[in-house]
Amino acid sequence: MAQDSIKPDAELDCVGLYCPMPIARTKEEIENVDIGRILKVEADDPASEEDIPRWAKRSGHELVKFERSGNVLTFWIRRKK
Repeated sequence: MAQDSIKPDAELDCVGLYCPMPIARTKEEIENVDIGRILKVEADDPASEEDIPRWAKRSGHELVKFERSGNVLTFWIRRKK
């Protein structure tokens, strides 16, 4: 699948939230996505650039795509378990 054609199954807007809220909200929301499906998370907390990929790896999920547009960070996370 081409990375630019990734269609999220759910979206989470964490813009304006700061650590630890983007990670806490992402942990909650991934539970509402079926295994194998993708959650798109947008955040503008600079700490999220390290925190979210680290959390995804540690918790067994897959970060399939990451983009930065200005100060907005966008993550596409595939639920693995």
